[in-house]
This record gives sequence, C-alpha cells and structure tokens, in this order.
Amino acid sequence: MGRPTKVSGASAPDQAAAQSQTLGSYVYGIVRANAKLPSGQRGLGDPAGEVRLIQQGEIAALVSDVRLDEPLGRPDDFYAHERLLDALAAKGPVLPFRFGAVLASADAVEEELLGPHHDDFLGALNEVEGHAEYVVKGRYDEGTVLTEILAESPEAQALREAIRGKPEDATRNERIRLGEIINASIEAKREMDTNLLADALTGLFTQAVIRDPSHEQDAVHLALLSRTDEQERLEQALREFGQRWEGRVTLRLLGPMAPYDFVVAQA
Repeated sequence: MGRPTKVSGASAPDQAAAQSQTLGSYVYGIVRANAKLPSGQRGLGDPAGEVRLIQQGEIAALVSDVRLDEPLGRPDDFYAHERLLDALAAKGPVLPFRFGAVLASADAVEEELLGPHHDDFLGALNEVEGHAEYVVKGRYDEGTVLTEILAESPEAQALREAIRGKPEDATRNERIRLGEIINASIEAKREMDTNLLADALTGLFTQAVIRDPSHEQDAVHLALLSRTDEQERLEQALREFGQRWEGRVTLRLLGPMAPYDFVVAQA
C-alpha cells in the first residue's frame, strides 16, 4: 500500500478561521426585526457582500461582510450604501448609519450595538414610522437670474457696461467686483426663495433642514421629513409652486429616501 500523499497548506478549519479574522460586519442601518429585504439587493465591496439582518428583540441591524484589510470609499461603495437604505426606507422605517461603520463580527453587532441601544433604536424607529426623507432641489436659470440682478443693482449694470467688449486684463477689478455682487445677490435670493418654498409646503412635512448649496446657481436645497402617504400631495404642491417660477427656477423632488438629515445612527 502506498504512502499517503501529504497536502501542503492550511487545513480547511484553519482557512475558515483565517478568513473570519479578515472579515468584519459592515452596518448600513437599523430596521425593525420583521423588515423584508428587497430582492436582488447586494451590499458594498468587491465582490459585493450578501446583505442580511442580525436581529435582537424588536430591531435588526442591516449588515454585510466586508474585508477588514481592504479600504472602503469607492464611488460604488457610497452608491451601494445609499441605494440599500433608500430601498428599505420606501417600505418601512430605517435609521441610516453614516458611511463606513464596521464592527469586528456579527457577535459584536449583537453585543456592542443592538443590545446596549435596543430601546433607543426602537424609540427612534417608532418616531419615523410612516415617514421618509424627500429632497427638493431648485436651480436658477442663469440668464433669468442675471437679468434680475442687473435690474436690481445700478452698480452691477454700470460694471457690466464698463467691461463690455474690453479685454479681461484691462477690466480685472471690475470683473471681480461684478462677480462679488452677483454671488451676494444669489445668496440673498436663495435664502428668500428657500423660505418662500418652505412656507408654501407647510403642513406637508414634520421637519425641514436647509442643505448647503451643491452648485453656485442653486435656488433651493431643502431636505424634508414627510409622511410617505403624503407624497402625492407634496408632488402636487411642488408642481403648482413650480408654475410660479417657470422660466426662473427648475424644481426637482428626490425621494423617498432614508432620513439621513434627521436621524443618523452611530455605530
């Protein structure tokens, strides 16, 4: 009988143990224990991790495995994080975590996160039940808002005439000053228009947060915590208000999404 062949390398149990040491639990957020995961959803990472729930009591953490020795932060990672949370928010309450929350293991999720904070998380889920975040974005028409500014500012009109048809080098100071007037005017208009729109939507949201502009021509960037069953009324109100701003501001409504601006949990 021949001598048994020796297989080099780690045994299967050793390989499994080594793999478990390189994997952590990425936490997307907190949901109710009976939440249903959207079909076909995958997590972040390359390859994308399988998303699952770790339950304790009446709540559950939404998690997937990630390699601890590989950095997170690719654009696809951010997209996967938000896509998954927004899909859950369309079906029920969710407490989103900030991007990058990783715990050492599934046991750590139960012992360090769900157990000590169970009642706090449950209370927060109850508060956002039936609600989701909606973001209103408005962008000025550049030509229209510039016409408004020139009509309102004699100084801006004079500077515009002073630089017309002249080289940039010869009118550098005038151009800088005109830019300052335009920027200050847009900031003032943005504040006024944001307040006007928020007033027009009163009764259709429970909380609102004014976001920083994402573009220099932003007219409105407003996050609203609204009831999901009021979405049609919110859309209708924006359409009606948009008619007042036709040709001046283009409005968009994004959502429903997880309430990032209102209840972001911490791992």
